[in-house]
Amino acid sequence: MASRRLLANALRFLSIDAVQKAKSGHPGMPMGMADIAEVLWNDFLKHNPKNPQWFNRDRFILSNGHGSMLLYSLLHLTGYDLSIEDLKNFRQLHSKTPGHPEVGITEGVEATTGPLGQGLSAATGMALAEKLLAQKYNRDDCAVVDHRTYCFVGDGCLMEGVSHEAASIAGLMGLNKLIVFWDDNGISIDGSVANWFADNTPKRFEAYGWKVITNVDGHDSGAVHAAIKQAHSCTDSPVLICCKTAIGFGSPNLKGSEKSHGAPLGDEEIQATRQNLDWEFKDFEIPEEVYSDWNAHSQGVEAEASWQKIWDKYQIDYPDLSAELKRRIDKKLPASWNDVIDDLLINTQEHLQAVATRKASQQVLNVLVDKLPELIGGSADLSHSNLTFANKSVSITPENMDGNYIHYGVREFGMAAIMNGFALHGGFIPYGGTFLVFADYARNAIRMSALMKQRVIYVLSHDSIGLGEDGPTHQPIEHLCMLRITPNVSVWRPCDATETVVAWKLAIERESGPTCLALSRQKLPAYKRSQDMLKNISRGGYIIQDCSSYPKAIIIATGSEVEIALAAADHLARDGMQIRVVSMPCPDLFLQQDAAYRAEVLPDTVQARVAVEAGVPDYWHQFVGGRGKVLGISSYGESAPGSDLYNYFGITKEQVINMVRQTITVNGD
Repeated sequence: MASRRLLANALRFLSIDAVQKAKSGHPGMPMGMADIAEVLWNDFLKHNPKNPQWFNRDRFILSNGHGSMLLYSLLHLTGYDLSIEDLKNFRQLHSKTPGHPEVGITEGVEATTGPLGQGLSAATGMALAEKLLAQKYNRDDCAVVDHRTYCFVGDGCLMEGVSHEAASIAGLMGLNKLIVFWDDNGISIDGSVANWFADNTPKRFEAYGWKVITNVDGHDSGAVHAAIKQAHSCTDSPVLICCKTAIGFGSPNLKGSEKSHGAPLGDEEIQATRQNLDWEFKDFEIPEEVYSDWNAHSQGVEAEASWQKIWDKYQIDYPDLSAELKRRIDKKLPASWNDVIDDLLINTQEHLQAVATRKASQQVLNVLVDKLPELIGGSADLSHSNLTFANKSVSITPENMDGNYIHYGVREFGMAAIMNGFALHGGFIPYGGTFLVFADYARNAIRMSALMKQRVIYVLSHDSIGLGEDGPTHQPIEHLCMLRITPNVSVWRPCDATETVVAWKLAIERESGPTCLALSRQKLPAYKRSQDMLKNISRGGYIIQDCSSYPKAIIIATGSEVEIALAAADHLARDGMQIRVVSMPCPDLFLQQDAAYRAEVLPDTVQARVAVEAGVPDYWHQFVGGRGKVLGISSYGESAPGSDLYNYFGITKEQVINMVRQTITVNGD
């Protein structure tokens, strides 16, 4: 049987060789954390390489994702579908081993990491997901949800502000199955961190409510093993294991230096490292003895089979619970889903009422939270402003884990990143609220939702200058455009309660990425629609009001500006002009429609077009063309009542009328 150091050295040299071959990468962290990884994966991690998606597996998150070759080496050696050729193809186009770990690219990768701190935050979401599912579905004789979340972090992760947000929540919620390993090597890209990271990290985490195990020699396998055993005995808090390591461990000249952090070691230093660690094998060569000792197939199959017996009993003893849990794990909506939505739409159309779309959203949630147990809601300290708390919402607290709503506190970034963890874990559809303007705080986590193609729903209220007196710090101007141009983010800005119902429907049905719901603070009128109109809302853009003959001009609007567009069209119609009004609550979805439908709504022959939205105008030029006009706002807002601001910035019926007349004149009609 191979020694622990030999097993760890296999991780080191696969990482060293792959980085050297790619002429790019980060060898220092894999070299420094290899001993920790070897103990964790060989002695404790519950997983099955033959079935990477086995639900009750432990989750392993590499928050310091620049050290991706450590994870790829672990996956290769333990028997996942990642060959030595894949390792040789590290960082190359379309390889299974990209520069940072990516969900959906590499089998066994649980979260896309790289932006530091977000892996820790996602791990917090995963651990909280496990705890909530266990609370709801486990029974004394059948613990069908019972796994841990392990996370590696570096100094950079702990410097990032999002780590403070997530760690605070993890401590509050007592996530005892979350175990984090701090790679305390004292080095970041600029060198020794002593001059810019002098926090007392153990005390900081203790203050968050974590158990902290200090002074663990990260290169002593026995010490690491003992620390993990101690962490497993903790029943009421997450655990931080502080592992003192040397970046670039084994390199005679670069050990402990930032020079081993983000660049290949070089041929000479690699040879010196081989000699120093008694590694007598060639590039990418692993002896059969090492492969045999690392292979986790039999242990994985055995672990899953043991759980399967529990699951089989659970299905017999608790058929309703098991059916619901399986449905949630399989990401299937209830059989009654379409009926629920149809009833909502019918009720909304039969009881037309002027409400703010944030209120309309809450009315939808009042129904959906009761019908979809997988919905896990929350808000960043704005529950009563975002109106994300529904009639059947139950607050999750340290004393009550039998709930469905998280008060994230003033932690927008942490909330978004934790929701990514919920989505990645499975069994939940997370939604969380803040003001649209504070999407800036959550921006990179929203981007990660999109990159990972995760179903996360962002409820972003107070969507325009219409919020009024709070002024420019709270009035979003550029945010709709920013979100819309982010690949794979779907953005809805509904104009009334009916569009809000459809927005929620498609957000929940969309499994391939996040959805942002931009909702108004102020009341908006409700509109009666034909069946064709109702059907076409789900196409992202549709004719909400047409004219009696071929249109002379088209007005395109979203949200609160649809009311202005309709008023302008009515005025122009009284003057004998044929004006079509298009509501486009979700432009990205409209752009996905077939060319025939898009041409039906926006015919090329009608070039007199005006788009109106209380935000930066840039995005809308693609819809109005070179001969159309966009009415928007290109400056920051002001502090005043919302109606005054619409007049001040010229987002008015009169201005729309003027612009329509101008486009008709320019187009020679």
